[in-house]
Parts: sequence; C-alpha cells; structure tokens
Amino acid sequence: MAELHSHDTPGGSPLGQLWRRIDKAWAASALILVVLALTDLPQLGPTLGFAARALANTAPIIAVAVLAIGYLKASGAETTIARAFEGNEVRMIVMAALLGGLSPFCSCEVIPFIAALLAVGTPLSAVMAFWLASPLMDPAMFVVTSGALGLPFALGKTLAAVGVGLLGGFVAMLAKGSPVFADPLREKPQVGGCCGVKQPFSGRPVWRFWSDPARRTTFRDAVLENAVFLLKWLVLAYLIESLMLTYVPADWIAGVLGGDGLMPIVLGALVGAPAYLNGYAAVQLVDGLLQQGMAPGAAMSFVVAGGVTCIPAAVAVWALVKPRVFAAYVGLAMIGALLAGLAWSLAAPLIA
Repeated sequence: MAELHSHDTPGGSPLGQLWRRIDKAWAASALILVVLALTDLPQLGPTLGFAARALANTAPIIAVAVLAIGYLKASGAETTIARAFEGNEVRMIVMAALLGGLSPFCSCEVIPFIAALLAVGTPLSAVMAFWLASPLMDPAMFVVTSGALGLPFALGKTLAAVGVGLLGGFVAMLAKGSPVFADPLREKPQVGGCCGVKQPFSGRPVWRFWSDPARRTTFRDAVLENAVFLLKWLVLAYLIESLMLTYVPADWIAGVLGGDGLMPIVLGALVGAPAYLNGYAAVQLVDGLLQQGMAPGAAMSFVVAGGVTCIPAAVAVWALVKPRVFAAYVGLAMIGALLAGLAWSLAAPLIA
C-alpha cells in the first residue's frame, strides 16, 4: 500500500483548509488596503474615509434591507412562490417571472426548489422564467439600488428582471420541441441541498411570526447573517469605487462606455458578465462608473447581464440541466440585457 502523505489526508493540507475558511470578500478588502499602503500610502486615508462615509450614508438603507429579509424569512413568505407554478403554462410563466423578481431567497434554496419543481414535471418554460428573473432583483436589492442609483433605476431594473424572465419563459415554451430544450435535465432531480434545505417552501406563511420562538430565532439569524453579508460586500465595493474614481480616468470610461448608440450597451453587457462580483457590490461599482461617464443604457445592460450570469445564479442552472440548455440560459440573459439597456437608454433621458 502506498504511503499516505500529509497532503493526501481527507482534510487536505493545513494551508488549503485555511484558504477555504477565509472569507474571500474580507480578504480582498484587506489585500486592497495592504497594496494601497505599500504603493500609495497618502491615498490610504482618503480611501478609508470614502468607504466610511459611504457606509454611514447607506446604514439606514442596509438596516431596512436586512430587517425586510428577516421578516420575509421568519414569516415564511417564501412559501407563496410555489403557487406561481400551478395551472396554465402561460400563467405559470407570467407568475414565475413576476415572483422571481421579488423572491428573497439565496441560491442554496433556489437549487432544491427548482429541483423539486422539475422532479414533478413543471414545464421548463416556467422554470426558465423564474431562473432568469430571480437573480436580478429582490426586496433588499431594490432598497440598496434605490439608495445608490435612484428609485427610477431600481424600478427600471425590476421591470427588466420581469421582462427577461418573460422572454426566456416564452422562448422556452415556443421552442420546447427543438433539440435545444428537448430532454433538458442532466438526470432526475432530487429534492435537497445545502443550508439544510430538505423540503423547500413547504407550509404556510405566518405573518405575525413574533409569537413563535423558533421564528423569532429565524428572524434574528437572518438579520445578522444578511447584515454581515451586505457589510462585507459593500466595504469591498466602496474601496473599489474609491480607487476607480482616483485612478481610472473619467474620459477613458466615457470614451468606452459613454455616449449614445448600441455599442456602449453591448460593451456594458459583455463587461458585466465576467466582472460582476455580487449584486450589492455591483450597485456601487455602477454608481462610480456613472460618475465617470458611463452611459445609462450601458449601466442597465451591465447589471442585468452580470446578475444573471454571476456564479451563484449560473451554478443553480448548470447543476440541473444539460449544457445546451445552460447555453440557452446565458444567451437569453445576454439578449435580455441588451434589450433592457436599449429600453433604459431611451427612458432615462425622459425621467431625468
């Protein structure tokens, strides 16, 4: 029998275990500050001050967002989402797109939920509508987006989320007999997943949850978890925004992503897909880019394309369907992002 070396142990090397335990968002923020201290020490203070002021300004928004998430989690409001997948297929698509843009749950819950729907034969068209709309908007995202980019942009992104969902759902319905969408599943899905989710979205909501100790605990845990989540990503976003405003020439941003026409919108979508860190961080990055001269339509295509193709959203799709269906998902997301960018480029001047 071959000798078992230390790096072959089931737990992996100590360095590997340490890397897995490190929170990547906090690590990235720390790395930015270390590099800044080593390369441009006088800028360290202004960058920290910028991030601190930005966090102070958005603290009320963060509080509203995390309390809203806590209430939705503790009351079990997520259970109502399952009702979108009942009845006529067209109705299912419409309801899935509408509710997908309002759903407050994470990708850990999306995977078992969608697996359960696919296992009982829910049409892929309704699932596709939900898959495309869900990553783009939720109650907390709406609050944060409104605070940073304004209520019109938040409403525009919400409409874009629903519109992209409808686009994907109806395309999947009309083309369900094509080679792309035929036999879409990798294998028969099993209900279950991470976060302890076993029977997702079962039961009925309890709107006055505070009389139930278990639900009060859920509320507390959800508030704390999401407060830390928002804090770490917003800190990283504000640090990046400060550096971008300091070091990236505004005329360069305006030259690449500014101006009228289709090209800035296309570039916004193409840049958004790989550059998207996190939905909440992206809001602040877009705010900085807009200050540097980014076109409004490019900003919308950036957040739509990036939101749908970001890793948590994409993994939920990749885990359950065949590569050709996943490719259709990405393609529909990009088309939807371009259409949303074009629509916002026309609407933004009228609203301003």
